Parts: sequence; C-alpha cells; structure tokens
Amino acid sequence: MKARATIICSRDGKVLLVARTRSRWSLPGGTIKRFESPLDAARRELEEETSLVGAEFTYLFQFGGLSKRHLVFFVDLPQDASPEPRNEISKCRWFSPTKISTLITSIPTREIVDLFSTHENRSEMPSAVIDQRDRPAAVDVGDKASQRVKSPAIKE
Repeated sequence: MKARATIICSRDGKVLLVARTRSRWSLPGGTIKRFESPLDAARRELEEETSLVGAEFTYLFQFGGLSKRHLVFFVDLPQDASPEPRNEISKCRWFSPTKISTLITSIPTREIVDLFSTHENRSEMPSAVIDQRDRPAAVDVGDKASQRVKSPAIKE
C-alpha cells in the first residue's frame, strides 16, 4: 500500500480542495517519495500544488483507503492566504465541510474531511488508523489533542 501525505488546509471554517483538469476534487497532497519524511512530502506537495509555503503543519491521523494510506496533516491558514493552482492542478477552491459532502470527490477525501470536521470543535483529533474496507461504526478519538511533530513515523 502506497503512503500519501494529505493536507487539510483550513481558513475561516472552510477547507481547501484542489482539482486537475476534468477531474474530481481532492485534498492537496501526494505520494511520499522514497527517503522523504511524511512531513517533507506534505510541505513539498502543498507548495507544488498551491504555491503555499511557510505554513505550520500538525500531524492528525492515518486513514487507510483501498490502495493508499493517507498520513493526514492540518494547516490553519491566515485569511489572506491565496492558493494558486500549479503543476498538474488546475483549480484551488475553499468549501465548507457540508458542501464537500455534495461534491464529486473520492471516498477518502469525503471521509477525511468528515473525520476532521466532526472532531475539530472538540480540540481532539482521531488517533486511530481508519481502514476504509472495514471502517468501524465509531472512531476512538483518544484523550489528548493532536501534537505538533517534525516527522511522524510510517508504520507498516
């Protein structure tokens, strides 16, 4: 299973989604290269896709899709942050989490945003690894808030 750095960028209660030409919306991110830390991949992908740099990343949780393991990071952007589509990305747009559930997105994008928005107001983030194939009825959010990290370890 390939590991992917996935970034939830939030601003004023909205989440940033990106899309390629004639493609569905998704969270920014991409495959973690060999010998690259998940945090470095998240920084690289966010800059490559949106031109955004210098943000502070918080590692949130892992989400297991059918073929990719998403290592999900959070970035709280200032109101004046202006993402610009770059490289393979043709559109960057802010959406409310409720609107995202109505868009054409991948299942992991919808589920990751749902997990994030469900726990955002509790100051806690899910600490469990969620596997899309056998998703539990409830997610154990643990007792502590997410911690800022330099580089989370990828567990096989």
